[in-house]
Amino acid sequence: MDIQKHYQYLRRLLTEYGKVVVAFSGGVDSTFLLKVCVDNLGAENVLACIGISPSLAQHQLAQAREMAKLIEVKLVELPLDELSDPNYQANKADRCFHCKSYQFRTIAEYAKERDFEHTLCGSNFDDKDDYRPGNIAVKALGIKAPLMDAELTKSDIRSLSKELGLPTADLPASPCLASRMAYGEAITEEKLNQVERAETVLRMLGFVEFRVRHHGKIARIEVPPVDILKIAAPAIREKIVDHFKKIGFQYISLDLQGFRSGSLNETLSEDEKAY
Repeated sequence: MDIQKHYQYLRRLLTEYGKVVVAFSGGVDSTFLLKVCVDNLGAENVLACIGISPSLAQHQLAQAREMAKLIEVKLVELPLDELSDPNYQANKADRCFHCKSYQFRTIAEYAKERDFEHTLCGSNFDDKDDYRPGNIAVKALGIKAPLMDAELTKSDIRSLSKELGLPTADLPASPCLASRMAYGEAITEEKLNQVERAETVLRMLGFVEFRVRHHGKIARIEVPPVDILKIAAPAIREKIVDHFKKIGFQYISLDLQGFRSGSLNETLSEDEKAY
């Protein structure tokens, strides 16, 4: 089945849903899903919901607002308090399960109270093979994942997003700030804020794809291999060290393996991943 057949299947699938709420982040997948929902169901039958909490970076919130405005659909901002859950705070291998359970339950309840029949998430076909405990929460709560059901990969979604004229087509992935915390490192609002401030520094210095991993007093920076020489240049390096120390990091390291999504999962045993 080629990409257009997958796309047409997605469109047919969505027409069966009626009124839907899309769990929205403003990223590549959820923006594409929101756009296709609006195009096929009409804006009056679609609602975008984003959870507001310390784990959501301000630039992501601004981006989500911009994308909802572009697609001309209502965006509801729901306050979340994941930090009140000790299972989330403990930041073990199942952190994402507890976070997504809370987030999707809140959104689904909001949808049901307003007679929206289904809550949709932007999980794609590639997510099936990755370590994503959040997918367990999706299934447990009956959240629909139409991009996954239509077997659309991230590459497919980027290609189709270009065809639809969406500015998110080439946007780097940017999961929640909690994903930067080393497993076992307790999550606090202060640490989430440190990561956000540190990544803002890299963004202001012109870097596009990166992560600042929080290991207590250590900040571990990941950039694509092509940017390693740039970030290690004396003028850039000195600015990063100066800013990061003011943020509260004692040691600043550069990961020579370069940027890779989910690098913190490399520390997990197979037993821990079997959750």
